[in-house]
Amino acid sequence: MRAILLMLTLLLVGSTARGEEARVTVTFLTDWKAQAEHGGFYQALAEGRYAARGLDVQIIQGGPSINIPQLMAAGSAQFGIGSNSFIPLNLVEAGAPVKAVAAIFQKDPQVLITHPRADVNSIADMKGKPIMVSDATIGAFWIWLRAKFGFSDDQIRKYTFNLAPFLSDETAIQQGYLSSEPYLIEREGGFEPEVYLLSDEGYPGYACFILASQAMITEHPEIVQAFVDASIEGWMSYLYGDPSPANALILRDNPEMTTDVIASAIAKMHEYGIVDSGDTAGLGIGAMSDARMEEFFTLMAQNGVYRSDLPYTEGYTLQFVNKGAGRAMGPKGP
Repeated sequence: MRAILLMLTLLLVGSTARGEEARVTVTFLTDWKAQAEHGGFYQALAEGRYAARGLDVQIIQGGPSINIPQLMAAGSAQFGIGSNSFIPLNLVEAGAPVKAVAAIFQKDPQVLITHPRADVNSIADMKGKPIMVSDATIGAFWIWLRAKFGFSDDQIRKYTFNLAPFLSDETAIQQGYLSSEPYLIEREGGFEPEVYLLSDEGYPGYACFILASQAMITEHPEIVQAFVDASIEGWMSYLYGDPSPANALILRDNPEMTTDVIASAIAKMHEYGIVDSGDTAGLGIGAMSDARMEEFFTLMAQNGVYRSDLPYTEGYTLQFVNKGAGRAMGPKGP
């Protein structure tokens, strides 16, 4: 962690040392190793969209040892990714001076996966059947599955992120991430699994938030707006243009990534409208609404995840989105 902090500090002061006084150097922390799910940010960097707005953006890929809210609260980074709708609420609960300023993923890519089978044609059909989920999921979207579909905890079987139990059991059901497990199952198992996206069944969570420090929001809102707008343009270019500039940077930063996994992830984001759907048709990429944030908070508060009087609206701001950003660059969302 000390090494990471030192690296981020050096990046923050680097622009003056390189004689780039005209640009403001900021750091952006991703929530995992470089992948297609970060593609729009890498595209904005590769195509010079941040630079065109006076920003020298340093993308630092995440991993299990990097705590994005902690680093941002300490002032070591100005921007980061919030993986899901729990993050803004957790920030409020922790009193961290960080807010969500855009929601790049209109649909959280969490899915349930089955083998092709006649007795399951919807999530509702999974009630009463064993489902493999991780420990973290029990306190997350499993709560929504219980509330909406009447799932019970005795259905839970442990998911260890090993596909072998699923591949060997044709009656198995497991959780997954839209752009990950379904492709790996098809590649390793030789069949196309049935995939049920929770968001298409009403799960209200956003994903891939852009987080910004409160200091940046208060003191330099123009920088926050520039970062959000350039990122949105990057996502439109990545999805509807040539993604190869971003992919080259992704493969550079994460040598374990492969081109086939990237291609599959991009296809899934298109197919399911992960980035461009719903409110984005009118409000633009990155759209957020008070109604959806309230719906998510209310559900989780009613199930004991958060206290009912948590001032959850302090975890996000609509100041920088809902202005139609990116709409001129690509098709309207479905």
